[in-house]
Amino acid sequence: MTTLLTDPATTGAHRADTTHPSVSPADAVRQTMTMAWRATLKMRRNGEQFFDVTIQPILFTAMFAFIFGGAIAGDVGSYLPLMIPGILAQTTLTACMATGVQLREDMDKGVFDRFKSLPIARIAPLAGPMVADLLRYGIAATLTFLMGLLMGYRPGGGVLGVIAGAVLAMIAGWSLAWVFAWVGTIGRSAQGVQGISMMIMFPLTFLSNAFVPVETLPGWLAAFVQVNPVSHVVSAIRDLANTGTLTAEVGWALAACAIVVAIFAPLSVAAFRRRM
Repeated sequence: MTTLLTDPATTGAHRADTTHPSVSPADAVRQTMTMAWRATLKMRRNGEQFFDVTIQPILFTAMFAFIFGGAIAGDVGSYLPLMIPGILAQTTLTACMATGVQLREDMDKGVFDRFKSLPIARIAPLAGPMVADLLRYGIAATLTFLMGLLMGYRPGGGVLGVIAGAVLAMIAGWSLAWVFAWVGTIGRSAQGVQGISMMIMFPLTFLSNAFVPVETLPGWLAAFVQVNPVSHVVSAIRDLANTGTLTAEVGWALAACAIVVAIFAPLSVAAFRRRM
């Protein structure tokens, strides 16, 4: 009796080919939305995932306004038009930082082992939760503006300007989430991913024009702040919400978001495919 010996690597490759057949773009979009719905259901069942977009905007808006308002702008009311877009950017960045941590947790728990056996696009389990996170960004933007209004903020851009600023913040959050998704796919543990994400988040947020005018910074620091993509996003939100004008900063902010996606989306997908 002859025993047929097979190469495990070849067998694994053949299994991968049959398990992950070619998926059309339309099917990939549909499967991504299915994964987004799954992530939304998880949010509904785990209210803790909303703490960073519900409690933080309220707490940080009040805290930063009363601590820095008098020192930077002379009074709280004068500081709000400068600060509210900055708080919005910070809250959105903090919210998208959780993308990588949750991704790493799902991978550690073996959730994606099940996805390996499904005939779906490999990007769907990665992109789905990021689409669902747009809901969290929207909540953060809404609460930030509402808290500002309660404290006396009166955006000159009106309702349309505020909505445009909120949409831009959501686009920025979604684009920056690809950075943290990449960190989540290459990190070894959820704690490690969180630590790396914090080291990315703090320089991007605080070394920007989110809370202080660029003119007050030293020259070397101002040079970094002016090229920081978060600064362009904050300036664009200020232009939209405070004056209702579509300035060049909006274009620079969208361009910066596109560059971030163009760099980190392929990196995230490549690292994710290696793990899948």
